[in-house]
Amino acid sequence: MIVAALFGVVILLLLAGYPVAFTLAGVALMFAVGGTLTGDFSLADLHVMPSRIYGNIMNNQILVAVPLFIFMGVMLERARIAESLLDTLSALFGRMRGGLGLGVLIVGVLLAASTGIVGATVVTMGLLSLPTMLRRGYDPAVATGTICASGTLGQIIPPSIVLVLLGDVLQSAYQEAQLDMGVFSPQAVSVGDLFVGALLPGLLLVGLYAAYLLTTAALRPAAMPAHVAAEGEQAPSLLRLLSVLLPPLLLMVAVLGSIMAGMATPTEAAGVGAFGAIVIALLRRQLDLARLREVMRVTTRISSMVFMILIGASVFSLVCREYGGDEVVQQLLGSLPGGVFGAVLVVMLLMFVLGFVLDFIEITFVVVPIVGPVLLAMGLDPVWLGVMIAINLQTSFLTPPFGFALFYLRGVAPASVPTTAIYRGVMPFVVIQLIALGLLALWPELATWLPAQIYN
Repeated sequence: MIVAALFGVVILLLLAGYPVAFTLAGVALMFAVGGTLTGDFSLADLHVMPSRIYGNIMNNQILVAVPLFIFMGVMLERARIAESLLDTLSALFGRMRGGLGLGVLIVGVLLAASTGIVGATVVTMGLLSLPTMLRRGYDPAVATGTICASGTLGQIIPPSIVLVLLGDVLQSAYQEAQLDMGVFSPQAVSVGDLFVGALLPGLLLVGLYAAYLLTTAALRPAAMPAHVAAEGEQAPSLLRLLSVLLPPLLLMVAVLGSIMAGMATPTEAAGVGAFGAIVIALLRRQLDLARLREVMRVTTRISSMVFMILIGASVFSLVCREYGGDEVVQQLLGSLPGGVFGAVLVVMLLMFVLGFVLDFIEITFVVVPIVGPVLLAMGLDPVWLGVMIAINLQTSFLTPPFGFALFYLRGVAPASVPTTAIYRGVMPFVVIQLIALGLLALWPELATWLPAQIYN
């Protein structure tokens, strides 16, 4: 009952609009103080909190990759990479039916593999491509849905902040699960494993998106008309195409290639990516002292938010465990019908529902540390489970009413595009993500085969 009340109060306060980090820590501390009055909790148990913050968070080398990847994404966004990609690919694909939507999807993939910041990607593509799509006769629902879905690909296609955070949480959960099973020389799961494991499922998701757009263009030609070229309008030259595509592609190869080849850890690769983003901005003459100061300010703000939520979630997790929350979850999942399948299904449904009202960071830091050890102790592959969770969390950006991608696009979309059109537009993509989740559940090798081949 106390554990249920703890979660209930947190969710109510989050829905009321209170800051996530302070809600998690504040509610946990109130329940801890209340427990001392009833004799159910000892404040001495909180003495381990400083060591957990400094040992598990502040001295965690994996988490150093978070501000570096954020810096890389913000720097590339300020270098106007998205603008060049959209202009070039719109001119290249715009003459085919549905080509403009396909061009937006490709830009989303390239930005996901080079920036990974959903908010900046959705806003940028909304400002640059949505007016063009509407002007060329695209259905508002199709146009907005394509932009939102393409902008969220940074959540699953590495290098992804979600995968970095999940990798750190799952590593602790996997070691805890093995110790509970009596394995005192536990194996490790790394962020690099998740990066490699997410490649094929991410490409599968992109392929499903592309198939939906091409099918919609064939069945509903009026919703995605072809562009009628003006007199004298020509397709972009090969030189222009290479000059626009090569920088993000080379950066992607440098970051992911160094990880997959075993030449760098994800944190070191994040440093390579941050340096590469600076070089690209310099070559495009989009970097000066004022821009650099702004990039560092935005990076500091976003990184501070992530780490404050992580600290608040650590306090919440500690109090929840002292009240026996992990035992409650273990008993609950163990008693479900269907065994391991039933437990995974319930957890995935829970995360999907929580995605309607909570951000992926809260779900990662609050839910995964509690259910992760229980599921991994059932013998599940940690890479497969991590990729399943990542795809599931990606839907939290698209599901109404609190999907962040919907808010981002609503803020830059013209008044002529109703909010209901944005909601209608994203629903097919939510269904596609659930289909991808089902395919990954049926064929776990989609996530486990490539890491096994690379890392043996």
